[in-house]
Amino acid sequence: MDSRVEKRQAKKKRKWPFWVGGIILVLLIIGGGFFFYMYDKLGDTVSSMHDPLERDNDPNRQKEITEIFSDKKSMNILLLGVDERAGDKGRSDTMILMSLNPNTDSMVMLSIPRDTYVNIPGRGMDKINHAYAYGDVELSVQTVEEAFDLPIHFYSRVNMEGFQQGVDAVGGVTVTNEQEFSQDGSHFSKGEIQLNGEEALNYIRMRKNDPRGDLGRNERQRDVITAAIDEAASFSSITKVGEILDIVGGNVKTDLDMGNMQNLFSNYLGTRKNVTNLELNGSGQTIGGVWYYIVPDSEFDRVQTEIQEHMEQ
Repeated sequence: MDSRVEKRQAKKKRKWPFWVGGIILVLLIIGGGFFFYMYDKLGDTVSSMHDPLERDNDPNRQKEITEIFSDKKSMNILLLGVDERAGDKGRSDTMILMSLNPNTDSMVMLSIPRDTYVNIPGRGMDKINHAYAYGDVELSVQTVEEAFDLPIHFYSRVNMEGFQQGVDAVGGVTVTNEQEFSQDGSHFSKGEIQLNGEEALNYIRMRKNDPRGDLGRNERQRDVITAAIDEAASFSSITKVGEILDIVGGNVKTDLDMGNMQNLFSNYLGTRKNVTNLELNGSGQTIGGVWYYIVPDSEFDRVQTEIQEHMEQ
């Protein structure tokens, strides 16, 4: 027998140890081959997404993360939605702090208004979304940690163009709209509405005609992201999984590696079922001709306490 044929057969035996007969064998080969391909593609996607921060090389942090997953402790993830432009890396248009508690299967989502006036380490007082322009994800994470006195265990940076493509790939999202309005050519009726990717992006960008301004915009962002998470978690079209992985791989960066993501999916996915939304209350003020969202220290303390208590339940 040709040695190449023998090698191919040996390889097949290693990949498929449970040989049965007839049609069952064919189904196993087709199904198993697909999932082997998807697992391999998933590994490639996670590798392209993985972008660790400088702090991730610290042995103490590595130990802390290992303990969090092994003991199923609460964790905080900073979600950054970034509008990238040619020749300009842009600013973090969306900043959401997500606190996940697997023991209570609950999540707290805090939308941080992009104009919030905070101290940016090494830069002084400025709008919180400028931290990304000054020092990318590393400085954004550091700024949020110091402003709220809370640890950020992981981050996920999403290009908003990719978010639009992702919503389309899962077939759109359904949200309940509290106010009829139009934005960038899209019209949104009051009540339950179905959004495609472009509509979802327009829906979360409107703030000038919202009586609550940035707070109303932040609430819509949370609603769309929560709906997108639910759609992705219940997604059943295996024919589109490859497409979704391509979109994610090209538009998402995170310091979660493959093992972390598997643990997150296994032990933290249930937190999406019980979501509490927090708002950061403040007021607008012009300083040096620039408009800022001024938040009193007592409000930072209140939010910090609520998230800390959620983590410790």
